[in-house]
Amino acid sequence: MKINDITIGIVLFKSEKVIFNCLKSLDPGLKIVLFDNSNDKILKEKIKKKYPQIKYFLSKKNLGYGCANNKIFKIAKTRFVFIINPDTELKKNCIKNLIKNANKIREDFAIIAPICSKKNYGFFKKKIPYKIKLTNLIQVDWVQGFAMLANVSRLKKINFFDKNIFLYLEEIDLCKRLLKNNERILVSKNSQIMHLSAKSSSIGFEFDRCRNWHYMWSKFYFYRKHYSYFRGLKETASNLIKSLFKTFIYFLLNNSKYIIYKNRLSGLLNSYLNKKSWDRPLLK
Repeated sequence: MKINDITIGIVLFKSEKVIFNCLKSLDPGLKIVLFDNSNDKILKEKIKKKYPQIKYFLSKKNLGYGCANNKIFKIAKTRFVFIINPDTELKKNCIKNLIKNANKIREDFAIIAPICSKKNYGFFKKKIPYKIKLTNLIQVDWVQGFAMLANVSRLKKINFFDKNIFLYLEEIDLCKRLLKNNERILVSKNSQIMHLSAKSSSIGFEFDRCRNWHYMWSKFYFYRKHYSYFRGLKETASNLIKSLFKTFIYFLLNNSKYIIYKNRLSGLLNSYLNKKSWDRPLLK
């Protein structure tokens, strides 16, 4: 793997406040594809003026995180795509060390992720020791989606991200399907990235409302898909009770949090009823 084998893929949604710092942290000369779910023509003009080499795609429809990245996989002409969120900033030699570690294992991986100051990987059952003893690589069951170097051909075998998931748990779903396909998911301990967390969009309360709806919808969907309907009920029972209680209390108090918990409840009930993920953030 060489630097020319990689495309940087970034999904945007009202991300003007953070995207310029993200782009500033990237090595010059990298292939970069931006896919804007908010169809922000003004932001496109600003970015193209400063970075004319960047490929910028506007989407008239908000496709969500997973489906937008699926578009990037198809747009990119490289064998690897480094997915990052717009609210991330790469540390020195992040990509260089990812490439170095990938070459040590002869590109035998589906995903390699850098590390963050916060833990961005985990295990469904137990840690799986990597067969080759390498000090800078560890094998894990999943990584968070804000930064991951994807081997496009390996992800293609499982049809990329699940198109039914608009937001939340799409990367864990992806990793779980890759594991079932006997693929390797790795973390590069000497590749570092900073993640601001939940700062990718600047539309405030409306985004907060929408993401709460989708978190609950996706949580039940994930457990129903990979385990069973009853496992999904078990895993979300406490969320249902809490949402019912807080929706009622905040309604009586005339508190704006009523809207948040009402949407958590709505997302969960829609998922229970096997309805599609339909809620989308409204743009003024």
